[in-house]
Amino acid sequence: MNTPAPTRGTWGRVEFYTSFFLLAVLATVIGMRLGFESVWRLPTLDLDLSVVALVLVLASFWLARHSRRWRLAIIAFASATQLVPMVVREPVLLLPLLGALVPVGILVGCLVALSKKGPSARPPQGS
Repeated sequence: MNTPAPTRGTWGRVEFYTSFFLLAVLATVIGMRLGFESVWRLPTLDLDLSVVALVLVLASFWLARHSRRWRLAIIAFASATQLVPMVVREPVLLLPLLGALVPVGILVGCLVALSKKGPSARPPQGS
């Protein structure tokens, strides 16, 4: 399978591979949640949203491979379908989610730093 090479340089590559990794993680999480549905019953709205989100995430590997806007929109939608219904039913869950923003912010900062890092002048030393 040929994956298209990003055309925007370093940040384009970082964003491209990061977004596909996020899509893979989302597909795994949503798939596991749906797999355990027979053990722990999901409310109908959650089940319907999860099925739609899983279909979109799986389709995005093909449909959104050239469009950053579509990849990010699908990631945002799939994440929201998993988080919003839980927080609406149990508002106390918002506190750990807000705490989880700290490592996410650190990750985003690292990705931005990596994207701005230029090529080094000398090759790395062997060990």
